[in-house]
Amino acid sequence: MRSVFREDHELFREQVRRFIESEIAPFHQQWEKDGIVPKAVWLRAGAEGLLCCTIPEEYGGGGGDFGHAAVLIEELARVNASGIGFPLHSDIVAPYIYAYGTEEQKREWLPKLARGEHIGAIAMTEPGTGSDLKSVRTTARREGNDYVINGQKTFITNGQNASLVIVVCKTAPDLGSKGVSLIVVEDGTPGFAKGRKLEKIGLRAQDTSELFFDEVRVSVTQRLGEENAGFSYLMRELAQERLVIAVRAVASIEGMLDRTIQYTRDRKVFGQAIFDFQNARFKLAHARAKAEMARVYVDDCIARHLRRELSPVDAAMAKLNATELQNQLLDDFLQLHGGYGYMSEYVIGGAWVDARVMRIYGGTDEIMKEIIARTL
Repeated sequence: MRSVFREDHELFREQVRRFIESEIAPFHQQWEKDGIVPKAVWLRAGAEGLLCCTIPEEYGGGGGDFGHAAVLIEELARVNASGIGFPLHSDIVAPYIYAYGTEEQKREWLPKLARGEHIGAIAMTEPGTGSDLKSVRTTARREGNDYVINGQKTFITNGQNASLVIVVCKTAPDLGSKGVSLIVVEDGTPGFAKGRKLEKIGLRAQDTSELFFDEVRVSVTQRLGEENAGFSYLMRELAQERLVIAVRAVASIEGMLDRTIQYTRDRKVFGQAIFDFQNARFKLAHARAKAEMARVYVDDCIARHLRRELSPVDAAMAKLNATELQNQLLDDFLQLHGGYGYMSEYVIGGAWVDARVMRIYGGTDEIMKEIIARTL
């Protein structure tokens, strides 16, 4: 047992693994063809207690900690269930509401998120702004006790399924980063529209969408936290988002390494198993050594996060290194599969394609380097 996880974490892992084996893995390839995961899966996950596991029980959550969240992320990554948007829903959207919402907001939205009745998304990226969040153009002007939102978002994970969206918008456009607020918009609000489901080269089962806001009127009671304080909230929560990505990357390496070792032992060429060729063994040995180094650092980041000691720089280094290594090693693993690695029925090909975006979302490699460079 890895020292970062307790016995209750490992018991939860068994529950998660059973759910993935029965409810996700057999159907994921079809969901990739469909471009979306059925909402019924979210409801079943909610009934099993797999959603919002870090949210206190009084708000419908599992009452666990980030160790439980990491277990779920790892188990999804090991089978490359890349279309399942549970981590964003549970470990990014719900924590914003828990951390910055009023008591009324928490009691209204969190139980529904935990049950899978609401599916959450966060609308940050715009067609002209990616990692530069202070430059968002979506606005929310104040009219009495309402905000009126106008703008467009893109690359929004869970965008088609989402029934509750945290929208990053400018409530004081002249103030730059000091004029950003977070406002919750529910599906069905007049003027709120979902655009096309975006076609991606990877993460094909994940419903990524454009969202449009045309004179969308919501009550000021749907703002999270203070007006114009949204940018500081985003900065505080991005460390966890980046750790989520690093956790997934390392678990993906480990899962795909195990699959590749098994494949090279079974597959024979020139009268012997691929594994028996020194080149293959050395590549796998090198991959194991690198994966172990990455695992130790990411586990240390998990431990620090559990103690509320993880810094944005720690998270940036974890994301940068883990996702770069994931992309490098998955390419090696695919090569060892030969032509079969390029076939869609083999998980390694999908994992290889899906891994590429890990160096982009949650902040690009270049943004991670900038964050780290500021400390030099």
